[in-house]
Amino acid sequence: MANPNDPALRSWIDIAPTSDFPIQNLPFGVFETDERGPRVGVAIGEYVLDLYAVAQFGYFEDLELGPKMPKIFRRRSLNQFIALGRPAWRAVRQRISELLRHDNPTLARNEEAMHSCLLRQSDVRMLRPVRSHNYTDFYSSIEHATNVGIMFRDPANALLPNWRHIPIGYHGRASSIVVSGTDIRRPNGQRKAPDAAAPTFGPSQQLDFELEMAFIVGRGTELGDTVPIQNAEDYIFGMVLFNDWSARDIQSWEYVPLGPFLGKSFGSSVSPWVVTLDALEPFRVAGPVQEPEPLLYLRQLDEHNFDVNLEVGIQPEGGLETVVSHSNFGLMYWSMAQQLTHQASNGCNLEVGDLYASGTISGTTPDSLGSMLELAWRGTRPVPLADGSERKFLQDGDTVTMRGYCEKDGLRIGFGEVTGKILPANTL
Repeated sequence: MANPNDPALRSWIDIAPTSDFPIQNLPFGVFETDERGPRVGVAIGEYVLDLYAVAQFGYFEDLELGPKMPKIFRRRSLNQFIALGRPAWRAVRQRISELLRHDNPTLARNEEAMHSCLLRQSDVRMLRPVRSHNYTDFYSSIEHATNVGIMFRDPANALLPNWRHIPIGYHGRASSIVVSGTDIRRPNGQRKAPDAAAPTFGPSQQLDFELEMAFIVGRGTELGDTVPIQNAEDYIFGMVLFNDWSARDIQSWEYVPLGPFLGKSFGSSVSPWVVTLDALEPFRVAGPVQEPEPLLYLRQLDEHNFDVNLEVGIQPEGGLETVVSHSNFGLMYWSMAQQLTHQASNGCNLEVGDLYASGTISGTTPDSLGSMLELAWRGTRPVPLADGSERKFLQDGDTVTMRGYCEKDGLRIGFGEVTGKILPANTL
C-alpha cells in the first residue's frame, strides 16, 4: 500500500507544480452546485472530487464506513464524516490517493464515473467546512503578544505575567464564522478617542484583520474528561486558514479581563479546504524554546509545530493587490497540542467540529506582522499600497486575502486562500 504522502506520487490529473492541491494533499471540504446540492469533496489540482458520487460508484464499499454510507458524503458539513474517527479519515484518504494515482486506471478509464465524480473548482460553490458549536481564539504568538504589550501596556513588561505559563484564549462567537468569499460588514459600536470626554457610537474607524490558522476537533470528550498532552493530536482532524476580523477602537474601549466582545464577534472568515494533520506530517518543525519550562501537563516532546508559509494581501476596490505581510505558523510559541490539552484540562467537553484559532501570527521582522495594528504600529506608520494609497486600518471596499502553503523537497501542500471584502456599516 503506497504512502499517500510519498513525494514521488503522481496523478493522472494534470496538476501544476505551483498548485496547493497535489495528490499528496487531498484536503476535505463541502461544496454545492444548483444540480447536486451540498456534497463532501476533496480538492485535487483545479478539480473537486465528489465523494458522494465516488461512493455511489462503489469505490468505498469495502472500507466499512458504517450504515450511513454513502449519505455521509451528502451533508452541509464535514461533521458526520469527521465523527467516524481517524481510521475512517485515513481509509478514505488512502482510497482517494489510490484512485487518483497515474498508474491506476480504475477511475481514470471509467468515463461515466470520471465525469460524474470530477468537477472544476470554478464550477462549484464552497460552503463552510464544519458546523462549529464552539470556537476558542488563542493568543499564542509571543511576537504578537509582545507588540501589543508594548503598544498598550508597559514596554518594559510587555507580556502578561501568565503569558509564558499558560496558553491564553477566550471563547468566541461561533455563529459569525463564515466561509471564504463572504463579505464582511463594518461593525458599529462604542468607541472613545483618547482625548474625548465620553464615548460615541458608530462605525468602527479601526477595522483590522488578524492572520491566523485554526484546527478542527475530530474527536469529542465527555464533560469532566481531560486530554493528556501525548494524545492531544489524536483529537485534531485538520487545519484551515483563519481571519479573525477585529475592530480595534471598539475592542480597546470595551476590553475587560474576560476577553473581547463586540470588537471581535461581528465576523471571522475560514478557508473552505481542511488540510488533514496526516498530510502535514512531513512539515513538522520544533517550536520556540519555552522558558520557563511549562508545567508538567503541558510539556511535550518531539516536533509539534508545522512549517506553513503565510501571506496577507490587501486589494482596494478596483485596484491591485499589495502583499503586506509574510509570516510562518511554525513560529507559534504554544502548539496546537498544548492549546487543546489546556482547553480540556478543567474538564471542558470537546465536540466534533469545534474550531480553535491560533491567535495572530506575527514574526520578528517588519514585513512579518500579522495585523494592521502592528504593521502600521497603531496608525503611526501607514502601510503603502500599490495604487499609491496608504492604510492605517482597512477601508470600505478593501478585500483581504490570506494564503498558506508548506514546501519541502519539491513538494508543496497548500491551504488555498481565505478572502473577504469590507462593506459599509449598516445605520442605526
